Amino acid sequence: MDRREVAAVLTYVGRLDPRTIRTDAGEARDQLAMWHELLGDVPMATGQGWDVREIVRKRIVMSPYPILPADVAREWQAHRRDRLARHTDPTPMADPDHPRVWRAELLAARDAVAAGQAAPSPHRGITTGRHRAGLKDQLAAVGSYIPPAVRAELAPYRPARAARESALADGGPDVLGVPCEWCHADKGEPCRRRRISLDGTARGSAPRATAHPGRIERAQAVQARQESAA
Repeated sequence: MDRREVAAVLTYVGRLDPRTIRTDAGEARDQLAMWHELLGDVPMATGQGWDVREIVRKRIVMSPYPILPADVAREWQAHRRDRLARHTDPTPMADPDHPRVWRAELLAARDAVAAGQAAPSPHRGITTGRHRAGLKDQLAAVGSYIPPAVRAELAPYRPARAARESALADGGPDVLGVPCEWCHADKGEPCRRRRISLDGTARGSAPRATAHPGRIERAQAVQARQESAA
């Protein structure tokens, strides 16, 4: 704000709180100089939710003490921080092979957001929505993304997955759908051969084509619970 705008703010403050009015010319001049010194980089209003009059009105309502220019300056700094925290730097249009121009455009975009001249650029995320009608029927008609012939050729190279698919096709439990308490394999991972050395430590990490018996029993128990709940 320039001195004229700061004087307008002081007039508004005096109308809401007469205690801040200075009748002496020297005191009024010093008051204007102090407010302009602290609020020179604070805008009067922006199109992005900032208005000095609203800040002044809120401060006078909430505090029994006369408002100070530092109160307004702190509110503006908090407003700037909030805007920058909600901002994600967009990719500059400048050529990345010219880092000085690229950085200047990036900083200019940040300054515009901080000054209230531009809205913050939101984080880009994956949006979700409802599946369109008939999607499951279409997926069922398409079938597997791996052709059966290719799946048969891959079976010798992934025996654990082949055994899992065969068991599921026969109505058996999904043994890889539960973790293994013996070899500590996570869900979706095949069991591994676990050898106990003479010092009691476990070693060996070769994958097994079949799951450990305890894992199979646990998968069967999960399947039984699911069938009873259904």
